[in-house]
Amino acid sequence: MARLSKAHAALAALREDLAGDVLAPGDAGYDEARAVFNAMIDRRPAVIAQCANAADVVRAVRFARELDLPVAVRGGGHSVSGTALGDGALVVDLRRMHRVTVDPAAEAVRVEGGATMSHLDRATEPYGLATTGGRVSTTGVGGFVLGGGTGWLDRVFGLAVDNLLGVELVTADARRVHASADENPELFWALHGGGGNFGVATALTLELHELPEFSIALLLYPPAAGPDAVRAFRELIRTGPDEVGGAALYITGPPEEFVPEHLVGRLVCGVLATYAGGEEELRRLAGPLLALPHEGEVVGTLPYADVQCMIDDPPGMRNYWSAEYLTGLPDAWVDLYCARAESMPVPTPTRHVLFPQGGAIAAGPHTYPVPYRDAPWVVHPFGVWEDPADDERAVAWVRDVRADARPWRTGDVYLNFIGDEGPERVSAGMGAGNMLRLEKVKRAYDPDNVFRFNHNIRPL
Repeated sequence: MARLSKAHAALAALREDLAGDVLAPGDAGYDEARAVFNAMIDRRPAVIAQCANAADVVRAVRFARELDLPVAVRGGGHSVSGTALGDGALVVDLRRMHRVTVDPAAEAVRVEGGATMSHLDRATEPYGLATTGGRVSTTGVGGFVLGGGTGWLDRVFGLAVDNLLGVELVTADARRVHASADENPELFWALHGGGGNFGVATALTLELHELPEFSIALLLYPPAAGPDAVRAFRELIRTGPDEVGGAALYITGPPEEFVPEHLVGRLVCGVLATYAGGEEELRRLAGPLLALPHEGEVVGTLPYADVQCMIDDPPGMRNYWSAEYLTGLPDAWVDLYCARAESMPVPTPTRHVLFPQGGAIAAGPHTYPVPYRDAPWVVHPFGVWEDPADDERAVAWVRDVRADARPWRTGDVYLNFIGDEGPERVSAGMGAGNMLRLEKVKRAYDPDNVFRFNHNIRPL
């Protein structure tokens, strides 16, 4: 009874102290606040603190420690395994903290912890500047960057975490600390791939790069032409400059103007070639792809922030994803990859994707816990569907793609591409040789594992 009374008093005090709102079960808005984009996730936190500023985050973490509650952190809420929520936990909801401050002279940007890619990209665009961001506009910047961060610009500007200049963090003992190359350098190292294990990132500072133009060539092929299209894209990446990126992918033909009516709702092979430059040069580089018979195309120079919205995940769908990083893209794998598309759930928003690496990714610093940067390709089966009756076949298809890749996989993985696949995959995502050092940093900043709703590092 005394414990319950203490909890009620603490909750009342938190409601009074926070500039933002506090929601508990039964409150109006609670169910809406606990919804995340993956409809397979249904968790009931004890308290949701919708923080308005870093001082609110300090108060919320202090409240959680007083009542011995674990803490989940919500930025974009885009984790496929629902790490933004925890049953019986305090959720630090950062979505009101989305200010982006651009310093064009320094070519740097400060991004608050609740900002999404759209907030970031729209803020930097007027200055002709950009940094590596996720491939959809709704992804939260904080979790994306601290998990490593791969996107359309990574071959030219490096992984997102390679552009990290500083992090403002609230730790498990409710302290505000700053991490950079010169300040708390061991923590700064761990934040390069260690995700949300060490505290709440209330703001990040990122390096920016000049991006005066950005162009794309999106080409659609019938499935039977898939192997030729994928091989042509492979050659473009092999011979092209680092400014070229993109993806090969199988999708359900969307009801868009550039998609022929007979392909709408049916399996389609696509190639999206991106270029950090103008349309004319992209057309020259992508000539062999354009020369292949295709049934739909969009080619042109577009604002980078608009391209970031092209494959946004539809909300309220069921999601299951995974990934395998590959030693190469031999013809045998290309054939297997294309054949596996035939069993992809269609029509759904599911995507069967191959992303190239190389360029600035491979040339980036190898000292951080980012073990997958040397792999030249990654396959990313991205299951998205609506009907719970399709759960079994959609999950099975994702796992089949992983099994197909086994002879060519490196064993490393980008953790933001997967859900909860066990501690061995966490080690694969941060590097087995880095785990002891990461565990020591975890012990220094979160010895009680308060921040456990993540690809978790256990304190040593």
